[in-house]
Amino acid sequence: MERLGRYLIPLLLVLSQPTQSSPSPSQALLKRAPEPYHVQKPPLDTPWTSKVGTDPWPEHPRPQLRRDSWLSLNGIWTYRDAGSSSPAEGLPDGGALDREVLIPSCIESALSGLQQLNTSRMWFATSFRVPSSWNSTQRVLLNFEAVDYETTVFVDGDQVGHNVGGYSRFVVDLTGRVKPGQDHKLLVYVFDPTDTQVIPVGKQTKNPRHIWYRPCSGIWQTVWLEGVASDHVTQLDVSADMHGTVSVTAHSSGQANAPVTVSVIDSDGTVVGEASGTADKQFEVKVNSPNLWSPSSPYLYNVTVSMGRDLVHSYTGFRTISTGIVQDVQRPLLNGEFNFMFGTLDQGFWPDGIYTPPNREAMIYDLKMLKGLGFNMLRKHIKVEPDLFYRACDEIGLMVIQDMPSLPDDQSRLPNDAQQQEFQRQLEILINEHKSYPSIVTWLIYNEGWGQRRQAPYPEEKLTAVVRAIDSTRLIDAASGWVDHGFGDFSDNHHYANPQCGSPFYSLASPPYDAKRIGFQGEFGGIGHTPTIDHLWNVKQAIDAINETYEINSDLEAYNYRAGVLFRELREQVERYACSGGIWTQTTDVEGEVNGLYTYDRRLLRPDVRQWQDDIRRLHEAATKRGGR
Repeated sequence: MERLGRYLIPLLLVLSQPTQSSPSPSQALLKRAPEPYHVQKPPLDTPWTSKVGTDPWPEHPRPQLRRDSWLSLNGIWTYRDAGSSSPAEGLPDGGALDREVLIPSCIESALSGLQQLNTSRMWFATSFRVPSSWNSTQRVLLNFEAVDYETTVFVDGDQVGHNVGGYSRFVVDLTGRVKPGQDHKLLVYVFDPTDTQVIPVGKQTKNPRHIWYRPCSGIWQTVWLEGVASDHVTQLDVSADMHGTVSVTAHSSGQANAPVTVSVIDSDGTVVGEASGTADKQFEVKVNSPNLWSPSSPYLYNVTVSMGRDLVHSYTGFRTISTGIVQDVQRPLLNGEFNFMFGTLDQGFWPDGIYTPPNREAMIYDLKMLKGLGFNMLRKHIKVEPDLFYRACDEIGLMVIQDMPSLPDDQSRLPNDAQQQEFQRQLEILINEHKSYPSIVTWLIYNEGWGQRRQAPYPEEKLTAVVRAIDSTRLIDAASGWVDHGFGDFSDNHHYANPQCGSPFYSLASPPYDAKRIGFQGEFGGIGHTPTIDHLWNVKQAIDAINETYEINSDLEAYNYRAGVLFRELREQVERYACSGGIWTQTTDVEGEVNGLYTYDRRLLRPDVRQWQDDIRRLHEAATKRGGR
């Protein structure tokens, strides 16, 4: 089997990625816990496990809204299992908590230093100091990129913030409570019921089995401070189309109708477009003959936005996503042309970090492998990644179908009205936070009916309209696989192992192909191979579940033969029927599911590289003959 490395494209770093070269001041202030931090031994490690230090994820976490004044609070914090107690019963005593923990991490992971299972309530603590160099007139924001699930924040003993939701960021304004050069104590209380409640939870479960995995609780993405102007941009919406029109909305923290200036800058530093408008209102910047973004040419432009004393850096890519009839078939269009969408089901789990990748290098490793094999997209399956993941997809040239994290798959616990409204609220947040990334081409609402009400009025009808109102520039897959009542842009079939893509044949629970929508194979493949124990998640429940993988091949020769058979079937469906794309299950093994291109530890690549490259190329050639490119 040929090595993949020689085929990987170089990673284009369009924007500088500011990092902190030394540990944050919070580390110097930390009082040591009775039990010091060390990485626990996971059931399976990765090549990056031993490289994780005590200053993790030093990169600026928001590439779409970046300022110069920021300070990472990542590193060693202290931790205590809260048992059944809540903040209403009192805060922990002063000083360090019981154990040291690495932030960001899932407490269930080895990288956390805890590997703590079956805990729902927990305390985290650290100390921090606002840099003396920050202007005393600046506002000080405390940013959490993601905490699973319900978070209450205290500074110096006072409650300053609260958030519900495990996949979205939230901000606490500390202005007036903290002063540059002074020490402050940060306490964070987290309650995470995982799948014991009807909340967006994805594949997490307290009882791992088959396709349901070890959960992630706690502060699993970056925590950081930011110094901003009194009137500043809170959210920046940027969308650039194939005709050179950049639509911009700079949401303001306060002043109505504040003047805003936007510049679009080419990679050589040339300003190619500039315009002024007002805050909280969309306005346009025109760029003549822009280089378009696509998987084959992922061209990006820098963007700067100034509003009063606030200056933020961002970027964009010019592309248009739409649908249209090509040779009598409804197709997905990229920049006006049928673009065959072919990618993998990408779940984003790690044996050492669970939800949190060991580092940025590890996260990008998976993406470069996919691109090297010839995939032009991925389906981010019922998980939301750190923003740097989408930045990497923008740079590498991988389109993304972004799933909404599902409610638990339990028909006896379908959501009540309040739970359905909370699902919608978190869906709206997901879209608003990610709608400026060029690589994201489709929003996916429901997967295989998980947590989906079955009676009219069907929830996906309303949610499709809600999503379309927030973002009309992308496609919507309202119901991937099953329980499809005809809403959204895709007629999405799930079938293992063989595809049934846009074809006149189908199997329950997928419905027949609907010619009014895009014929798409939302999941197929799933063929597996049992590796040696040194590549397996060495937990009994997972080992016992291996034979539940959709198909097991005895060796890699058989695995690649079967893959070739399935690729040929899909290609014939492109040639004969209305197949516009497909999702191969999956990027990596996850726990007892052994059907990844990579094993869970990312050490064994199953595909025969040359064979897969040739098979994927033939898929695109077949699509080209049907009017694609």
